[in-house]
Amino acid sequence: VVLPAVPVSQSPESKFREYLATRPKSQRLTRPQRELIQFIFAQHDHFDANQLIRELDRADLRISRPTVYRTLAKLVDAGLLRRIEVGSRTVYEHDYGYPQHEHLVCEVCKRMIEFQCEAIQNALREVCGAHQFQQTGHTLIVRGVCLDCNRARSANESVRSEEHTSEL
Repeated sequence: VVLPAVPVSQSPESKFREYLATRPKSQRLTRPQRELIQFIFAQHDHFDANQLIRELDRADLRISRPTVYRTLAKLVDAGLLRRIEVGSRTVYEHDYGYPQHEHLVCEVCKRMIEFQCEAIQNALREVCGAHQFQQTGHTLIVRGVCLDCNRARSANESVRSEEHTSEL
């Protein structure tokens, strides 16, 4: 499912420049940071830091590991990326220019499936309203087994069952 883009007033790079300029000690956008932002926002996939570093190497972008980690933290703080804890793994996804959505995570293959559900959004608004709670965001992760892994498991169980029957 491809989720619709949310209109934004500036590019991720411009928004990050603004973020850096408004820090207590103003910072400048470096070449490695600019390349990292361009690389991350040129695609839409969930990724962890190690995956990103491998993909940067494959693309011949030489950005140091510490720069990647520091920049990811700043991109989260700037509201450009969202950090999601999935078990012991930390993954990142676009937050800027991307609608609120939820995730299904397969515990077998680790695939993340994004979806939107108006009923969930309405329930959250209702619960927050009932508690006079001002929501600033949320993350919903549903863990389970995806269709492909369920099919593979069913096929393996059928084969084992047939092997067991033929042994009798």
